[in-house]
Amino acid sequence: MRIFAVVTLISAMSFALETAAEPPADPIAGDRISGQFFETRSPVVAQHGMAATAHPLASQIAIEILKNGGNAVDAAIAANAALGLMEPVANGLGGDLFALIWDPKTQKLHGLNASGRSPKGMDLADLKKRLNGADEIPPAGVLPVSVPGAADGWFEMHKRFGQLPMSAILAPAISYAEDGFPVTEVIGYYWDINMQRFDEALSVGMIEEFDNARATYLVNGRAPREGEVFKNPDLANTYSLLAEKGRDGFYKGKIAKTIDAYMKRIGGPLRHDDFASHTSEWVEPQSVNYRGYDVWELPPNGQGIAALQMLNLLEGFDMKGAGFMSAKSLHLQIEAKRLAFEDRAKFYADPDFAAAPVKALLSDDYADQRRALINPNKAMVDVGPGDPAAIEDGDTTYLTVADKDGMMVSLIQSNYRGMGSGLVPDGLGFMLQDRGQLFSLEEGHANIYAPGKRPFHTIIPAFITKDGKPWLSFGLMGGAMQPQGHVQIVLNMIDYGLNVQAAGDAARWRHAGSTQPTGTARQGMGMVHLENGVPQDVRGALKAMGHVLGPSDGGFGGYQAILRDPETGVYSAASEMRKDGAAIGY
Repeated sequence: MRIFAVVTLISAMSFALETAAEPPADPIAGDRISGQFFETRSPVVAQHGMAATAHPLASQIAIEILKNGGNAVDAAIAANAALGLMEPVANGLGGDLFALIWDPKTQKLHGLNASGRSPKGMDLADLKKRLNGADEIPPAGVLPVSVPGAADGWFEMHKRFGQLPMSAILAPAISYAEDGFPVTEVIGYYWDINMQRFDEALSVGMIEEFDNARATYLVNGRAPREGEVFKNPDLANTYSLLAEKGRDGFYKGKIAKTIDAYMKRIGGPLRHDDFASHTSEWVEPQSVNYRGYDVWELPPNGQGIAALQMLNLLEGFDMKGAGFMSAKSLHLQIEAKRLAFEDRAKFYADPDFAAAPVKALLSDDYADQRRALINPNKAMVDVGPGDPAAIEDGDTTYLTVADKDGMMVSLIQSNYRGMGSGLVPDGLGFMLQDRGQLFSLEEGHANIYAPGKRPFHTIIPAFITKDGKPWLSFGLMGGAMQPQGHVQIVLNMIDYGLNVQAAGDAARWRHAGSTQPTGTARQGMGMVHLENGVPQDVRGALKAMGHVLGPSDGGFGGYQAILRDPETGVYSAASEMRKDGAAIGY
């Protein structure tokens, strides 16, 4: 890898989201006769099964699996496999997976951490030597690649809860990979942008090999366009191998051996033993009670605890009284985010290496201590992490599926930035993730790079129960937007009474510039990005409170959700209007 400065690294491979289209001076949207004026459609309602994913064909596949005798876990795996083919800009077999699964038999919520680890053969000194003086891990090439955990996650879920054979579950995705599918609008947009950025990264020596990616993802030398049929026969072969050989076909057999040989050829540190020793982990979901609803997230190495910390802080304010989409409501949410994200930067990491003080971070006493820092009328000038020990001593895809028996799956899966590392192992049809970019290089940091360690993760599924019964399976993908988006959905539904579709259609805010788990310092007050639907008087009031406002930049995530009526068992579902997806029921 050629020597380059961090500035060059980031400018060449920033993967910043594009600025959203400017709205017209006068609204031109049609009127709705019911619901909220900004609702894009009614919630989808069905009795027997439901699927909400980022691609209509993936949702359809999930429903077909349910109708053919599969359960929600079978359908979620089938949909995820389809999305790895149809939405490669966001996820794939080269990435990681997290899931929350409500089991109606035991009336319990189960958590799965299927994230991969760094190469065991590269220590911190080796990594720093290969970085040639750069103070951050690059977003592409061999250095940010960690073991892909998604396939193992599928088989772990299936072993514990699945009903249909994996051959039947993977059959729809295999068929579409062989025969092709038409590319959708938003996916085509990001596909083109990401391939251009890979070319930029290649030009500065960041990617060691890119011919395989071109052969896999380009059509006539360019990204496929909206409506154009795309095929991936290599991925069809890989899925067929998984259906026949199981998880060992990936982690001990042909796939692991192919990646090992590929990495040796291009100078990467990942080896067959890293795959052979890989394991997923069933973990205990964590929760806080927000106004009578239990909101559940997974513990670190993910960032779900940040959403729970924010809710703990906000429960001490009259959010309903503040008013939906008011400056006061947004101000309090933003300030809660700024506080929670400083703790996120300091404490969240692989618990096998540095256990975060989760119990203390989610305690009422700690929330009281941190909430006292929030001025309801003025933005904090300075903000840093708290001291929970003092209390204790005293581009991602999201999908959700539900079945006739009440099983509900909340699943999120990602290759991380812009399709991943740019590296496609020989003949496998999928790109390896670049999740290892999220390690810190700072000595003493909880998230510092180490061999065989799971990096800090942004992808988080969510779930809400009420009185011990399942109420909402939901997620909102999009990097650091995810905890912020989770909180906005919770408030929109619980405090402001919006239905499951309107809660996602409402205009969003996103604060950027907090201290990062990689060690990147806080950027002053940071910047609050607002979607165009936030009223002008609210913007003016936020500025008067001291917030720095930025444009609508497209970085507001992608939402799917399924709500279950506790009395009738009827499902109501929503899919993100900012994406290509759909909610389908039967």
